[in-house]
Amino acid sequence: MQNLMTKGALAALVLAGFAAGGLPSAPAAAQGVSNPPLVIYGKQKCPTDSDGNEIVVCVRRAPGEQFRIPKELRELKVTPENESWAAKGAANDRVGATGIGSCSNVGAGGGMGCFAQAGRKYKREKQDAKADQRAVDAALVP
Repeated sequence: MQNLMTKGALAALVLAGFAAGGLPSAPAAAQGVSNPPLVIYGKQKCPTDSDGNEIVVCVRRAPGEQFRIPKELRELKVTPENESWAAKGAANDRVGATGIGSCSNVGAGGGMGCFAQAGRKYKREKQDAKADQRAVDAALVP
């Protein structure tokens, strides 16, 4: 009966660990890694204990990056959700435009603007494709 109670308690402990976010991986637990690298900015010193026995891994970044969103979390691609308000306002300036260069079927030469819009779209797509390819190449080269 005692053995059965111990197994039940162990199973409950394991399930509670998974419910609380999982257990640490075996290599991290074996190495005693408790904290991820600490990010420091500018001329800040990497902290240690008073005897200097503890090793703390620090990542140094430029002082101008201190109050910005970290590079890992920044979304560099401009989508309608993160487009600037100035660009949205400029787009509203073109609403209802007719005539030459407007890409509308109203007015003389309205279709000429469609070619210009298609050209800008094509150029933007090519630039995005080149940027994506450079990112892939940079990730592959050690």
